[in-house]
Amino acid sequence: MSSVFPEIYLVRHGETEWSLSGRHTGRSDIPLTANGEAAARKLAERLAGPSFSAVWSSPSARARKTCALAGLGSAALIRDDLAEWDYGAYEGVTTKEILAGRPGWQLFRDGCPNGETAADVGARADAVIGGLRETAGTVLIFSSSHFLRVLAARWLGLPPQGGAHFVLDTATISVLGYEHDLTEPVIRRWNQR
Repeated sequence: MSSVFPEIYLVRHGETEWSLSGRHTGRSDIPLTANGEAAARKLAERLAGPSFSAVWSSPSARARKTCALAGLGSAALIRDDLAEWDYGAYEGVTTKEILAGRPGWQLFRDGCPNGETAADVGARADAVIGGLRETAGTVLIFSSSHFLRVLAARWLGLPPQGGAHFVLDTATISVLGYEHDLTEPVIRRWNQR
């Protein structure tokens, strides 16, 4: 399923203790687990085919480590706008724990106290998309789940809240691209292990 148009490869970082337990991990630097490191190494062969004109990474240690273990660390440009959602008061807290104190809460609708809203994350995603459209060729991005979900929604022209409809597992690859021409952004592949 190759395309004549530029493609954007999205890689969610490898597993961490917090991603494994469902704790919201925004700005905390939680290291990869042994399984997360092994999965990141396996990404190297899966990413060996395409030629990337740019490799971008979130500033988080988990994204940078995943990038390095996938063999692309030396090529990576660290971009602050690729950081995960700032969960504010919900950093390190599970959804189940949040719902116990705030029934009906939804991240993409309600955001986080002392953290970001979907619109805040969407503005960062829009800045990334602007950079992608100025970069000729295929780009590889390493980041985190909720940010990448918002990025995919904005790529398609959906509101940032549309990211709620996309699920991303750790150490997966997704590909954004175009269909008939550069005015038709699509998701070419999603959440592939």
